[in-house]
Amino acid sequence: MTIRESLERREKEYLSPYAAFSMDSKGRLREEEPCDIRPVFQRDRDRILHSKSFRRLKDKTQVFLTPEGDHYRTRLTHTLEVSQNARTIAKALRLNEELVEAIALGHDLGHTPFGHAGERALNKVCPYGFSHSEQSVRTVDILEKDGQGLNLTWEVRDGILNHQTKGNPSTLEGKIIRISDKIAYIHHDMDDAIRAGLLKESDIPREITDVIGDTLGKRLDRFIHDLVTTSSGRNEILMSPPVGEAMQKLRSFLFENLYTNPIAKGEEKKAEVLIETLYDYYGKHMELLPRDYHVLMDKGEPAEKVLCDYIGAMTDRFAIAKYEEIYIPKCWHG
Repeated sequence: MTIRESLERREKEYLSPYAAFSMDSKGRLREEEPCDIRPVFQRDRDRILHSKSFRRLKDKTQVFLTPEGDHYRTRLTHTLEVSQNARTIAKALRLNEELVEAIALGHDLGHTPFGHAGERALNKVCPYGFSHSEQSVRTVDILEKDGQGLNLTWEVRDGILNHQTKGNPSTLEGKIIRISDKIAYIHHDMDDAIRAGLLKESDIPREITDVIGDTLGKRLDRFIHDLVTTSSGRNEILMSPPVGEAMQKLRSFLFENLYTNPIAKGEEKKAEVLIETLYDYYGKHMELLPRDYHVLMDKGEPAEKVLCDYIGAMTDRFAIAKYEEIYIPKCWHG
């Protein structure tokens, strides 16, 4: 018996009957030899962690565009917070931690520079539309490893695709990520807003804090404990009605007071124009795209989607640098 087979057997003995078991995975897009040490979901997690798109998350916006401070969240730190919260919940419910972690680490790989501003811009100009959850799956299926993709399991890809509110993941592990994503950004976006001086704890209505707490730590603890208690022994991932309602009210409070705040979001229109301008420029100069993207078009991928692949993969800094290279005059050095 290999180490992998021993670990798979241990999953069957220990995990909840509602868990997704590694040995029962629906498989990969392309068959491959199993690892003799790692179960499939652990292997997927490792592939995502070592990918280029994962490393680029460190220079992509979460809420504040290119903030001048070391402690504001980036898309990478958001991803790690989603992963940690989700692993805590999965462990308590005896669900598959490795599947949860793989989905968490991969859920935002397709995010654009400048956060949702970049996503809106590409969705506006691309005739095929643009969604970061769909682009995350496209990233792991097609774009990574020089066009070979990571060849992840069906369960991980399903969780990545369905991590947004509108999604309906097929596994409990995917459902954990769907709600852990919200918990993470509600928690850390409020923290960043307080750090930036845009909000104070006392700004949150009492009807919310009376239910889930009046500090960041209390709220995070309440969310996770309530999820675990409410979901324990059930084939579903749920919050209790009072806590779920309070979380939704806090999310609405953030949308009204932070996500549309002109101080925090005042630069977003510039970011959208920058992305739209790059899309237009490279659409007229497709020959400037790196070779990998020409290979995709040679395989039949539409040029507009490949443009989104290139621009969507950029970090904030790279997108700004490309814009400056194309449109900002350089000083003459005689």
